[in-house]
Amino acid sequence: MTRARRRVCIVVGSRANYGRIKSVMAAVRDHADLELVLIVGASALLFRYGQAVDVIEADGFEVHARVYSIVEGENPSTMAKSTGLGIIELTTQFETLDPDVVLTVADRFETLATAVAASYMNIPLAHTQGGEVTGSIDESVRHAITKLAHIHFTATELSRERVLRMGEDPETVFVTGCPSLDPLRDLARGLPSDFFAAHGGSGAAIDATRPFLLVLQHPVTTEYRGAFAQIEETLAAVKAIGMPTVWLWPNVDAGSDSISKGLRLFVTQNPGFPLRLFRNFAVEDYARVMASAACIVGNSSSALREGAFLGVPAVNIGTRQHRRERGANVLDVGYDHAAIETAIRRQVSHGAYPSDPLYGDGHSGPRIADLLARAAFNVQKSLAY
Repeated sequence: MTRARRRVCIVVGSRANYGRIKSVMAAVRDHADLELVLIVGASALLFRYGQAVDVIEADGFEVHARVYSIVEGENPSTMAKSTGLGIIELTTQFETLDPDVVLTVADRFETLATAVAASYMNIPLAHTQGGEVTGSIDESVRHAITKLAHIHFTATELSRERVLRMGEDPETVFVTGCPSLDPLRDLARGLPSDFFAAHGGSGAAIDATRPFLLVLQHPVTTEYRGAFAQIEETLAAVKAIGMPTVWLWPNVDAGSDSISKGLRLFVTQNPGFPLRLFRNFAVEDYARVMASAACIVGNSSSALREGAFLGVPAVNIGTRQHRRERGANVLDVGYDHAAIETAIRRQVSHGAYPSDPLYGDGHSGPRIADLLARAAFNVQKSLAY
């Protein structure tokens, strides 16, 4: 029996992935021909990584299932085991929820678990942000998901070209832009002075109307043993500059504990430094913080995606975003505190860059929802070249 509306299951496994898919969730929910079914799992359920599920529900989305699959330890072994647990748990949820199509985001290990489970169950799989090039295990995972997916929503034309070179059918590959830009389109810029105090966090009081740095540095999974030394270099540079600093905790990947240790030691050893730590922001709040920052520092893709769209100066550290497309707002440096300090000072003195629509125009969510509503899925894949 054919349903009146196509049931789209979206799996959200981290705070970052919620930011990348929120506009699509809203567009699917509001689409006359689609029904949104939402699974939240992995680090998106955990307090120490921001508990994004609370933000998701506060934004008005109904969570139909929760999947607990994270194995503690933050090392390559626990990442592999968490992927396996994710496959097992998601398989059960897909059987229960019976989706017509599953949409998965980007390149995380819970994303791979989603792709494997859906593919083996002959459920059409949609994938956003395929074809991009970066460092770490994310590179391999992203391309593996591309080969499992049945419809692709790439952020750029170059990414679409790469997906086609992997043998995907041109009729299944669409340049939609990155959905993370959608909340920025009509963003109300500027922050009240008490913004950070009102949003919790821990550490020094920071006046949001004064220049501040925004730092978000995740571990690099292929370099996880060096995570502590890497974060020490960034902290040394930030300390030398002395600007008020807003810092978000790292994600759950291998090496996360080492970065967290470095942050805790810094706070203990520098009690007077103007640093405030946060676990998470709502999507729109994070965008406003980014738009107000004097410079974004670290290795998050948001500096390259949203940062380019907003024209915010950024310093990208290390190899995590290796070869990812970037705009003029980004300066790349290695794991050296002197080079990081020099780059931050240069970017702060430069000021805002022109807005660059490299990753889209801010209308990706409705575009993807329309494609999901009308696509003819074929789970029997073959190389197209």
